[in-house]
Amino acid sequence: MSDGALSQDEIDALLSGTDAAGSGGLSSGAGTNVRPIQDFLAETTEAQSASLSAQTGATLSLQGPDASNGNRDALLGSLPDQVVAVTCDFNAGFPGEHLFIMAEDTAKRLAALMNKEENPELDDMAMSVIGEVMNQVVGAQITALTNKTGNKTVSAVSPQATRVPKAVVALPGDGFTQAVYSLDLGDGTPHQLWEIYGSQAAQAISQALSPRPVPNTGPAPGAQSGWNPTPNMGGFPGMGPNVQSVQYPNLTPQMGPQAQGNIGLIMDVFMDVTVELGRTKKQIKEILGFGEGTIIELDKLAGEAVDILVNHKLIAKGEVVVIDENFGVRITDIISPMERVSEMG
Repeated sequence: MSDGALSQDEIDALLSGTDAAGSGGLSSGAGTNVRPIQDFLAETTEAQSASLSAQTGATLSLQGPDASNGNRDALLGSLPDQVVAVTCDFNAGFPGEHLFIMAEDTAKRLAALMNKEENPELDDMAMSVIGEVMNQVVGAQITALTNKTGNKTVSAVSPQATRVPKAVVALPGDGFTQAVYSLDLGDGTPHQLWEIYGSQAAQAISQALSPRPVPNTGPAPGAQSGWNPTPNMGGFPGMGPNVQSVQYPNLTPQMGPQAQGNIGLIMDVFMDVTVELGRTKKQIKEILGFGEGTIIELDKLAGEAVDILVNHKLIAKGEVVVIDENFGVRITDIISPMERVSEMG
């Protein structure tokens, strides 16, 4: 029996915010139902894998995750000594703390794939690249979360990547939910990616993803077991239903005077008209190397028609002309509605 004095283990546990059994301390995140979050994230891994592959030009695969309510001690025990933490808190929709954690080796591999170089240093440039990679991951996740929950206000701050010792990672102080992914970066080495949700964000997302129970209103008034509400008129001559064909209105779109007047209300609205000479894609390191005299090769041949866009939508093609020392464009082809649909596809 205890004499009332605290053992050294108990004192250490109190100082670290844990209990003597080593549970890592209670957290408000412990009550989060993680199953909806895990199921949702598992549905996004295929799209996330495609996004990572497109960004790096390699075949990458994200699998999992295994979601659970975590605590600081247990998480730190599973992390390497040095990590890269990417902070991307939700600031609207489901506001709360949100971050990703990866090992140094994982971060170096991602930076190497993005920059097409071997053994890159984890400097500011590499941190910027990793932040952009995770920005695409978060963006795809927000889009899926919006579609799934109907909450159109979901947004997050721009991801910020930092290389730090695991002990100083800014984990949510009020408990958290963690999702651990298996990441295949094509180098034959197993990688892990930890995604951390603060308890406030985790609980809000879990509730939004959980199916709402349909209330049981019971049988309709007057309903009885075995009662057939459809009357049988077949046995009573002269009492059959009076059936008449339904007359549907003409669905051909027609523009009446009122509609024409409504269109007149927007005739003075300004829209951006852009003439696009061509496009190309460059790596970040190539863009940072641009200087005076740099030549950028575009995807159009010399003399080929330029694209004319209205609010970023292709509507016509034309040729460049010079009018009183100013550039202009002569329209040579109007894109039909069917062609526009084809271009969007």
